Amino acid sequence: MKGMSLPTAFPLAFSWRSARAVAALAGPLILTQLAQVAVSTTNIVMMGLLGAKEVAAGGLAAILFNQLRTMGVGVVTATGNLVASANGALQTNPNGSRQTNGALQAKANGSGNPTEIRDLVRASFASATLIGLAFALLMAAGGGLLRYAGQDESVVTLAAGYLQAAAPGMLPCLWFQSLRNYTVGLKRPGPLLAITILSVGLNLLGNYALMFGHFGLPALGLTGIALSSSVVYLASFLCFLVVVRRDPILREHLSLAAWRSSSVALVRTWKLGLPIAATYGSEAAFFTVLTLIIGTLGANALAAQAIANQVIYIVFMISVGLSHASSISISQATAQGDYAEARRLGHSGLALGLAAMAVVALLYLVAPGWVIAPFLDARAATNAEAVRLATSLLAIAALLQFFDCSQNIGVGLLRGLGDTKRPFGLSLIGYWLIGLPCAYGFGVLLGYGLNGIWLGLLIGLASTAALLLRGFSQQLRRLELAA
Repeated sequence: MKGMSLPTAFPLAFSWRSARAVAALAGPLILTQLAQVAVSTTNIVMMGLLGAKEVAAGGLAAILFNQLRTMGVGVVTATGNLVASANGALQTNPNGSRQTNGALQAKANGSGNPTEIRDLVRASFASATLIGLAFALLMAAGGGLLRYAGQDESVVTLAAGYLQAAAPGMLPCLWFQSLRNYTVGLKRPGPLLAITILSVGLNLLGNYALMFGHFGLPALGLTGIALSSSVVYLASFLCFLVVVRRDPILREHLSLAAWRSSSVALVRTWKLGLPIAATYGSEAAFFTVLTLIIGTLGANALAAQAIANQVIYIVFMISVGLSHASSISISQATAQGDYAEARRLGHSGLALGLAAMAVVALLYLVAPGWVIAPFLDARAATNAEAVRLATSLLAIAALLQFFDCSQNIGVGLLRGLGDTKRPFGLSLIGYWLIGLPCAYGFGVLLGYGLNGIWLGLLIGLASTAALLLRGFSQQLRRLELAA
């Protein structure tokens, strides 16, 4: 059913049926995303056992790792949309009409020609391998560059060691994402959640052993946490690969022979994926630059940033799952020429995200101490300032996450329409031309410090969200008029 129209060129088209369709696909993805982020969350929690300085150093290294990982994931994210479009196109008769449920199921079960999808999977693994190797080398050698960013010397030393130990994990991390986007593109994500939950347990065990030197292993402290994460990424990929190979439908299209990928599939993957990577990278770089600015305010400010950033990153996984689910569903709807359903899917996915953010915001405002408690012991005198700063950031995050969710889903909506270039351009405006100057102005020039920087972050996210959602409405109208 359609709702009221807004005067902002963004007419509401919420539908309970469309919302249920998005939620059905998003549910497993959100749970998997939350389980995946549990690995980095447990890392921050374990860092807290070492002290506030370790939290500052580990948080700084982690955000740099995420900067590179996010861009790599952006390229292979295109695989999900390309596979969904190929599969959706097979499910439409030559005259444009929808096939019967029986015919749809036959296509879904792989009775169609799997050559195109298989080639896209190969291109995805080729891309993940090249990007992973390049980023791993950059991480291994680039930790020392932090010294030129005005960071505390002792924090830089710890962060550099963390990055070197985390570097080998970049390859299996991106391979896992290639598999993930392939299976999601066919709407057969499989036991991703179970695999990821197991990885959380393995990571905790690895952290315990390598941080403190148990089970005959060396005591590596903060570096041990990074090394444990690298092992977990490899184990998760291998486990998921075994599961996919045993699925008769997924196995039909699966090929890891990256060297056999065609130039056509590689061009399609990079043509769609590079703008996604640039958009994801632009957002991540925005957070990275702000973190480096915060690092000049001292170790306590950096520790508070690490904690608050991890908290909103956990909740961000809800919008990631909804963004992917909406995007994949829209890709299939537009491949079948159903633009009205594409609009309903997009708006319903956004409504689900905003509802979830309202619940989270209430928790931040009512019980901030509970949110921060797992990361730092508030009773320790040495942690008092970091805890105070983190608590103040949660009050800002209560509003910020509405815009963070909206911009992430907005990127997915446009990607579902095959438009990946526009989000990058709009992100440059929202993050860099609006958000960064506001953050620097409020935080540094006007002297409001950490809270001022986060106010600028909020303004940047809000601007980007507004631009992306308006862009989705405009692009969908163009497609409808051209149809």
